[in-house]
Amino acid sequence: MQIYLPIAEISVNAFVLLGLGGAVGFLSGMFGVGGGFLMTPLLIFTGIPPAVAVGTEAVQIVATSMSGVLAHWRRKAVDFKMAGVLLAGGAVGSIIGVLIFSALRSEGQIDLFISLAYVVFLGVIGALMMVESVRAIQASRSGKSVSSRKPGTHGWIHGLPFKVRFRRSRLYISAIPPLLIGLSVGILAAIMGVGGGFIMVPAMIYLLRMPTNVVVGTSLFQIMFVTGLAAIMHATLNQTVDIVLAMLLLVGGVLGAQVGVRVGHKLRGEQLRALLALMVIAVCLRLAWDLVATPDDLFTVMIGSGL
Repeated sequence: MQIYLPIAEISVNAFVLLGLGGAVGFLSGMFGVGGGFLMTPLLIFTGIPPAVAVGTEAVQIVATSMSGVLAHWRRKAVDFKMAGVLLAGGAVGSIIGVLIFSALRSEGQIDLFISLAYVVFLGVIGALMMVESVRAIQASRSGKSVSSRKPGTHGWIHGLPFKVRFRRSRLYISAIPPLLIGLSVGILAAIMGVGGGFIMVPAMIYLLRMPTNVVVGTSLFQIMFVTGLAAIMHATLNQTVDIVLAMLLLVGGVLGAQVGVRVGHKLRGEQLRALLALMVIAVCLRLAWDLVATPDDLFTVMIGSGL
């Protein structure tokens, strides 16, 4: 069934969008990521303009994250205090990111920048996560401890000021690293149309040393509010939010997130990280190929651009 998207100005199959929303929602609930790192490229692959894909996906991320948070909250797997610190940095980052997005769009460079940013970030994060996950799985099979931190040891984070006790995560660390992580993720959420979970989840596990079972719900809670702010700013400043597209993605995404949470709790932490790393690398390779492959249409005529 074809449906017209007024902001994207193209017609697409509604069932394809519902399926994409459900699949990405499932991954969101299972891995604790907003799903934008997959959905935004997938929307671009289906012909949605990158700027519209970024702005609209932020709306879909809010709903799927909210659905996932509720499921994890019922399991008492959300550190709300840590999420609040991450959110403080993320709110500032979202504002900065939307302003950068507007500047790049006015210069006509936003589409290329989005694609290049995805290739770089997904490639680096995916490779690092895969290496660590493989080592953890091998250590687990050999009967060794998969933890990289020995009891009683402290990293450089413990030497920083402004320490806060996060009881749910069993941590007593400085608030500075979570604030900086939130700031970085907020900028990425606004520019790339992602929740930032593909960076936040590894950072919370490997840098902050949070337990994996708490990371997922906490990540989704922060993502929900940061992307909500980014979506509002994109709609008001850039007019790149297609409400019809967003509604179709929302319906599938909310349902998929509930199923993903249930599946995620049945898998080990290192298995979840390995699966997430594989998907990150796969999307990175596809985007990289699209950047270097010869397009079917060598020229594009822009109508109504005002130029």
